[in-house]
Amino acid sequence: MLRRIETGVNNEDAAEAHPADADASAGETVGDPMTVPATQDTQATPETTPQRTTKAIVVAWTRRLLVLALVAYAGYQLYTQWHEVSKTLLALPWPTLAASFLCVFIGMFLGPVVWQTMLSDLGAPVKIRDAAKIYLVGQLGKYVPGSVVAFLMQMELAKAVGVNRARSFTASLLAAGLAVVASLIAGIAALPAFFRGNHELLWLFVMLPIGLAFLHPKLLTWLVSRVLRLLRRPSLPHPIRGTAIAKGTGVSLGVYVAFGVHMNLLAGALGHGGFATLVLCIGAMSLAMTASIVSCFLPSGIGARELVIVTALTTVMPYGQALALAVVSRLMFVIGDLASAGGAALFAYLRNRREPAMVPDPAR
Repeated sequence: MLRRIETGVNNEDAAEAHPADADASAGETVGDPMTVPATQDTQATPETTPQRTTKAIVVAWTRRLLVLALVAYAGYQLYTQWHEVSKTLLALPWPTLAASFLCVFIGMFLGPVVWQTMLSDLGAPVKIRDAAKIYLVGQLGKYVPGSVVAFLMQMELAKAVGVNRARSFTASLLAAGLAVVASLIAGIAALPAFFRGNHELLWLFVMLPIGLAFLHPKLLTWLVSRVLRLLRRPSLPHPIRGTAIAKGTGVSLGVYVAFGVHMNLLAGALGHGGFATLVLCIGAMSLAMTASIVSCFLPSGIGARELVIVTALTTVMPYGQALALAVVSRLMFVIGDLASAGGAALFAYLRNRREPAMVPDPAR
C-alpha cells in the first residue's frame, strides 16, 4: 500500500520541485500541430503493457473466489432461514426504519469531523463541507477490495482543495486508527455476549492495549513521523496535540453510539428493546466496524461485519431475526454511503461556486 501511495507523493514532489521542467516540456508541444520533427525520440515505438505477475493474478482470483464464496454462503443462510427472515422484514414498521436510517446518516456525517480534526492538527485546515466531500466520497473506495483505493481517492480529492497528498494520507490513516481504538473501547460493551457465544472474535481486543498506548501524543507523533519519512515528506510542523486526539476519539465514539442506536431501534421493533440491548448493539456495531476494517481484502468487509452482528444479536433473539437485521443494516449502510457521498459532493459544489476559487498551497 505504501508503495502505491509513495508513487503518487513522489510524482507530486517532482512537479513541485521542477516546475520549469514541466513548463519546458509543455512548451515543446506548442507550434504547428501538423508538424512533428523527425527525431529519434519521436519515432513510433511499440507500447508495452505492464505484465501482471503470477502472484498478483493468484491474489486477485483468490479475492474474487472468496467474495463469491461469502455471497453464496450468505445466500444459503438466507434461503434456509427465509421463513424467519421474511417475517422479520415484514414486522419492521416504516417509522422505525426511518429513525434507524437517520442514525446511520448521523454516524456517517460525524466521520468527516474526525478526519478534519486530524488534518487541521497536521497544519492543513479545510472547511467542513470540503472535509465531508473528501471523506465521504473517498469512503466509496472501500467497496473495492483493499483499503488502498479509499485512501487514494481521499488524497486526490484533498489535492483539489490545496492539501498535499502526504498530509491527507496521514490524516486518513490517523482517522482510521482512532476509529479502530474507539470501536474497541465501545466494543467492551459486547464482551459478555461474545464470552457466551463465539470466542473466536475475542482476538480483536488484542489490538486494544496497543491502540490505547498510541493515543499518547508522543507515541502517535513518533509513528506519524515515521510514516512521513517513508513517504519522503517534511516532518510534522509540531507534535500532534492531545486535544486533537481526544476530540477525534470522542467523535469516533459518537459514531458508534449512533450506529448502535440504529441497530437497537431495529431490535426494539421486534420486541427486544431496552437499555441492555442498546449497550449490546453499541458494542456489536463497534466491533463489526473493526472487523470490517481488518478484513480490508473484502469489499466493505462484507461477511465479516455481518458475522459479528449476528453473533452478538443471537444472545437476545433467534438466529433468523439476527440475520435479517444484519441484512437490513447492510442495505441501509450501502444506501447511506451513496446518498451521503452524493449529498456532500453536491453541497460542496454549490457552496464553492459562490466563493472565489482556492489557489492550492504546496506547503499544506
